[in-house]
Amino acid sequence: MKITFIGAAAGVTGSCSLVETGPFRIIVDCGMFQGDAGVESKNFNPLPFDAKSITHVVVTHAHLDHVGRLPVLVKNGYAGQFFATRPTVELAKLVMDDAFGIMEYDNKKFGRPLLHGPEDIAGVMERSKGVEYDEPIVLKSGGGEETVRATWHDAGHIFGSAFIVLEAEGKRVVFSGDVGNVEVPILRDTAALPKNVDLLVSESTYGDRLHETKLTRQQIVENMIADGTKRGGVVMIPSFSLERTQELIYELNDLIDRQHRLPPMPIFLDSPLAIDALKVYRKYPEYYDEEAEKYLQSGDDVFDFKGLTTTYTRTESMKINHIPGPKIIIAGAGMMNGGRILHHARRYLSDEKSTLLLIGYQSPGTLGHQIYSGKSPVRVLGDEVPVKCQVKMVGALSAHGDQKKLLQWIGAAQPKKVFLNHGDPWCKEALAKKLGEVGIAAEPASSELKVEI
Repeated sequence: MKITFIGAAAGVTGSCSLVETGPFRIIVDCGMFQGDAGVESKNFNPLPFDAKSITHVVVTHAHLDHVGRLPVLVKNGYAGQFFATRPTVELAKLVMDDAFGIMEYDNKKFGRPLLHGPEDIAGVMERSKGVEYDEPIVLKSGGGEETVRATWHDAGHIFGSAFIVLEAEGKRVVFSGDVGNVEVPILRDTAALPKNVDLLVSESTYGDRLHETKLTRQQIVENMIADGTKRGGVVMIPSFSLERTQELIYELNDLIDRQHRLPPMPIFLDSPLAIDALKVYRKYPEYYDEEAEKYLQSGDDVFDFKGLTTTYTRTESMKINHIPGPKIIIAGAGMMNGGRILHHARRYLSDEKSTLLLIGYQSPGTLGHQIYSGKSPVRVLGDEVPVKCQVKMVGALSAHGDQKKLLQWIGAAQPKKVFLNHGDPWCKEALAKKLGEVGIAAEPASSELKVEI
């Protein structure tokens, strides 16, 4: 069995790996590179493999950096199936459609090239097959007797996310996808990593740091929002449309409606993708954790509460400007590299009364990373805008597990070998060192590596 690291090998985005075993050539995820123009230009590089030769594609979850280039596989001649959990299949369509809408806008306005067409997205969806957690499926070769067994287990990262176990030739290989944080609202905990793993390919996004605890997390959110609204300004929350937004709404519901620790106030969910994703969440309540399921059964809609307004259209979004503060605006994109948050940022970054609350990883080169690093002024939609608002970061709201979570998850199973991807170099090195201290052989993955087991 041979594994080639194609994407997310030198950084966090663009996840893609190739597994070769017998007659099988299996792609695990095929996501978009996200960041500055130089990073995103990698999306247009030719695929380093013949898409027509790929036999199967397996997908861990629906984030753009894991599914964004699935249509490129179809465009380049891949004719097989795409396997993912049922929620992932539906969420992936929303994500791919949203990304294409942005590409189409940039193409018409700025002449930027299109990565693929809507027909390629349709090709992905026509050949997507939903799978269940913990129920192995058998991937078959064309007419041959050889097989690969694939199993999806709950990763606790976003709705429907999974780590994937591939078994063939007497070997067991695991691809973590993205490993979820601890005690995440709505989602169940990350399933245990199986024993007797010959090779684990693990993410390492926060391999060098620790998050706040759940209690501290909610206190921080409460304090930051209370402080921001007390000044009479706007609390801007750039949020990833899948999971982070839904978790934040869940937390605000708890703080406002159940615990009454925050007063009701105008809160706007200004993200068509996040609004559409709520429909998928409501469709699959069997994926909720016990707490969310309990609220649901009691008649409590965990995604709706007093003061929350969803603004789907641009016209509805523009009306937010006419609502006086204090108010909260939750809008995509989470790294401020596009989406409606840019319009709010252009308006309110220079307002000393306002607050920018960052709640997820900020990739180098993105506007979110620039602001978090202290840059001012910054360029927003063609304008130079001074950053005078307060800027805060809450790591515990991340959908990724921190160093402690990754060490516990990996350490409990003692895999024979670990390769770390989906992390900045210093994060991979820090986590590899910590794993080595507990007797687990680990090293950073790279695009130059071809691993054989």
